[in-house]
Amino acid sequence: MSVNAITQARQYLTFKLGNEIFATDVEKVREVLDLTTITKIPRTPEFMAGVINLRGSVVPVVDLRLCFEMSKTESTRNTCIVVVEVQLDNESTIIGALADSVEEVIDLEPDQIQPAPKIGTQIRTEFIRGMGKRDTQFIIILDIDRVFSSEDIAVARGQATAQQLADKQPAEVAA
Repeated sequence: MSVNAITQARQYLTFKLGNEIFATDVEKVREVLDLTTITKIPRTPEFMAGVINLRGSVVPVVDLRLCFEMSKTESTRNTCIVVVEVQLDNESTIIGALADSVEEVIDLEPDQIQPAPKIGTQIRTEFIRGMGKRDTQFIIILDIDRVFSSEDIAVARGQATAQQLADKQPAEVAA
């Protein structure tokens, strides 16, 4: 959904990654959990923090900071897992996303949201729905369905083949 498709006020859950505030549509958020034990899975991409047990279901957890090429999330008392429901190929997938802290649920009117900046071809902005403005602060509104590529979601679901995982590993240089 583009900024132009936002025609009415929407609610967004805001959360911090580093010093930046991000938001996602509350309709995509299942729940927010305190940080719990995350079981690491061998041979997964660096952004995959591991999996958690959520009431008997295995839920993959990603480190959003690493997805956005920031430093790894450090565990603090405010660190939490935002459990979201994303769509891939018309199929619903539950994923946990590490956040430094959850801020609040806010309402933004369409006129408070501007398109993501276009800064050449080097910076990927297709996962940014828009830039919200509240007082003097900018809020990066994520299109959570586009944050993860199809390949990333396949890895998160555990459906990637060994070859797909191997392709993500740096090539070894033969001596």
